[in-house]
Amino acid sequence: MTFLRWIIDEFHGLWESLLFDSDVKHQLLQYAATTLLFSDRGVDNNIISWNKVVLLHGPPGTGKTSLCKALAQKLSIRLSDRFSYGQLIEINSHSLFSKWFSESGKLVMKMFQKIQELIEDNQALVCVLIDEVESLTAARKSALNGQEPSDAIRVVNAFLTQIDQIKRYPNVIILTTSNITGAIDLAFVDRADIKQYIGPPSPKAIYKIYHSCIKELVRTSIISPATQILDLRALEVLRFVDNDVTHCSLKLKKIADKSFQLSGRTLRKLPFLAHALYSQSQTICLEEFLDYLSVVVDKQFEEKGNLCAVDEEKKQVSNGPM
Repeated sequence: MTFLRWIIDEFHGLWESLLFDSDVKHQLLQYAATTLLFSDRGVDNNIISWNKVVLLHGPPGTGKTSLCKALAQKLSIRLSDRFSYGQLIEINSHSLFSKWFSESGKLVMKMFQKIQELIEDNQALVCVLIDEVESLTAARKSALNGQEPSDAIRVVNAFLTQIDQIKRYPNVIILTTSNITGAIDLAFVDRADIKQYIGPPSPKAIYKIYHSCIKELVRTSIISPATQILDLRALEVLRFVDNDVTHCSLKLKKIADKSFQLSGRTLRKLPFLAHALYSQSQTICLEEFLDYLSVVVDKQFEEKGNLCAVDEEKKQVSNGPM
């Protein structure tokens, strides 16, 4: 399966759950809205150039794909007076370029014909999401090095040509992601209007992520009784003094500080693991939960260290004397 077709309503609530240090969500929303506005008004692309392509790059687990999906859903709401409905087409370029070289681009053409059928309905907002776009580079390099058949080059070129074709439609926007910043095909990078790095969350963003998780556990009575967690601004006003009001919030801040370098994907799993691995009852108090969360964070770094040690050992063995 080279692409998935999503109904955008499936991503309800995703936009609000994504927390970043920068104003990247607002910037992307403004970019997308302007892109569609310029297309709708018939602005001459030869005079003012834009390609309708966004590239989000950075380490795995930082929310790039989720942000693309959430942006598609947010746009469908924001532009509901212009478009009757929205659709998201998700293409996994890794599977596309690892399986179909022998077909010499035929499947690429067939896939984009299906996409074009959707785009031709001018009442539909169509967002095309291309995951792992660095696979374009891998395919091209493999072909040039003789490691893959020359069909690989034709597949890549057909893919880029089709992107150039569909971006001419006024109701389409192309969202792309890459986990390997230094390995993105330059021919593709040149097509991107916005090249936004999405890195691991800062301690400030981590605190907000944990705070949102705790509010959800309080809402569902897994943490009880309900205990207020202050936001960071309130803690600053109170000068981070430890007392009955601030104690749990300061405890959470320490956990957030030591969680730095964990991905957003991992961070949102930790509250589940804290309860699953350490809680002896269905409902627990906040302070007890924070103790478990702190232990789980330490365990994550310990496991990462063990995996790195195993990888290093494998490298030493492979680089050893023959």
